[in-house]
Amino acid sequence: MGKDFEGGGELSAKDYHDPPPAPLIDAEEITQWSFYRAISAEFVATLLFLYITVLTVIGYKSQTDVNKNGDECGGVGILGIAWAFGGMIFILVYCTAGISGGHINPAVTFGLFLARKVSLVRAILYMVAQCLGAICGCGLVKAFQKSYYTNYGGGANGLAIGYSKGTGLGAEIIGTFVLVYTVFSATDPKRNARDSHVPVLAPLPIGFAVFMVHLATIPITGTGINPARSFGAAVIYNKEKAWDDHWIFWVGPFIGAAIAALYHQFILRAAAVKSLGSFRSSPNI
Repeated sequence: MGKDFEGGGELSAKDYHDPPPAPLIDAEEITQWSFYRAISAEFVATLLFLYITVLTVIGYKSQTDVNKNGDECGGVGILGIAWAFGGMIFILVYCTAGISGGHINPAVTFGLFLARKVSLVRAILYMVAQCLGAICGCGLVKAFQKSYYTNYGGGANGLAIGYSKGTGLGAEIIGTFVLVYTVFSATDPKRNARDSHVPVLAPLPIGFAVFMVHLATIPITGTGINPARSFGAAVIYNKEKAWDDHWIFWVGPFIGAAIAALYHQFILRAAAVKSLGSFRSSPNI
């Protein structure tokens, strides 16, 4: 049985196998149908994600519009919106995890790329597919309910009144960190081997992470933590308010994803220590 080097100079047996790091550019995967199938899965999943969640947001605002005899306490509320986002992520990750990995978020893809889980080509094409899917999902909402879409903000993210840009950026960084950290933890092969007596259905904690982050940050930024979600809504709504401070919804999630990737790989998984141990134990040295 293979050995795994852990911190403190101890060697312990391991009954799992980490996949090898993904190459920066994998020419072979570009020739495989499974590669394009995965890209299409990311496109469709992000389209469905935006379609359902933006409809939920617009429906809630319509139901609580006092100018149209709405009930201020009616509709699904912030709790219902958070459930819509978290629930759809749970469903879509469950459906697409075996095909594309179920990223549905450029920040997740970016974090996995930094951890060498996907190649550069796959990461770029995933992000393009996710952004196009988000645009199409919001486009469907506008096509079906144009007046509602225009009147109620199109589900576009924006910094709430009373909050500074720094606060919004911090909320996006921490929120995305929670999500991407959960993705790494739920899909960690070492955890699955060590805690095999506690089965982990990865989409469930990932969906719950999205749900919890939305509860905390909807009042601040409307909750981005997904650049494709923010970008798709801004493109279709295309009002000045949608583009104000839009950079927050790209910079924040990417920083949060990078921190989560580094924390998981180099602190929790001690990748640097294991690499040093392998270097020291090499018979060629």
